[in-house]
Amino acid sequence: MLEFRLFIIGIQIQKLAYRYALIAILLWSTVATAFKISLQYLSPEELVLFSSLVSTLVLFAIVVYQKKLSDVKTHFKINYKRTILLGAINPFLYYLVLFKAYDLLPAQEAQAINYTWALMLTFLSVVFLKEKLTMSDIVAGIICYFGVLVIATKGEAFSLSFSNMDGVMLALLSTVLWAMYWILNAKAKVDPVVGLFSNFIVSMPMIIIYYLLTQPLRLPELSGFIAAGYVGLFEMGITFLFWLKAMQTATSTSKIANLIFISPFISLIFIYFIVGEKINVSTVLGLCAIIFGLVIQQSKLSK
Repeated sequence: MLEFRLFIIGIQIQKLAYRYALIAILLWSTVATAFKISLQYLSPEELVLFSSLVSTLVLFAIVVYQKKLSDVKTHFKINYKRTILLGAINPFLYYLVLFKAYDLLPAQEAQAINYTWALMLTFLSVVFLKEKLTMSDIVAGIICYFGVLVIATKGEAFSLSFSNMDGVMLALLSTVLWAMYWILNAKAKVDPVVGLFSNFIVSMPMIIIYYLLTQPLRLPELSGFIAAGYVGLFEMGITFLFWLKAMQTATSTSKIANLIFISPFISLIFIYFIVGEKINVSTVLGLCAIIFGLVIQQSKLSK
């Protein structure tokens, strides 16, 4: 009888984890659309500034609510060098590069290429964490980056005729920055919310100084503020907490992690209906190749 009750409780807990995960995935699926709409009103530099500010305020409210301000102070005193470096990468450099990529590329292309960050994480882990590169990693890499090639050349992979080489390179650079962020986080023993808020606090002066050096001072229209607020709230802020809650609640984290693969396809639906981009067949085929490569990699990790 006790075993049956524990079984039922386990099912209920896993269902709750699925709910948290699906909320996070749905919100993340809207961000490519939000980026593209935001960039109609704001420059990439302005979007980084205002969205980071919103996210910092949201994270501050969460830290205060959870009574973790003292943890933030302690964490910064002990790990101030790492925190400054992480803050320089995320949100400053990562989002600056990512928004510039979205500014140059169609949303469908930028979001698909950005999805290869998980594979980049594996390759950089070989260099920085001394992990072994397996045949699965190599096969996954070939498949994923062939998918990127298909997307970037609009289906003419062997012509090497890129629709926007600068945008593609920036999108790929964003995967390097994001992977580096997680590698540097690998040995950080800190509450995720505390760590993320600390990164945003130290990053804000960098973002403001860069903005003042590169952009004329102007007050964006209300639509720009609303768009930046959405990005700051849902891309950088609370969606991360929903995903974290899902992973902490789940009795099987691998089942939750695999759900992330549906996000880019949901994203294409939003891009088509809201942004108004015609979804290229090459984008769908390239994205399928990327996801297939990531599934191969994921199967290796689960083993």
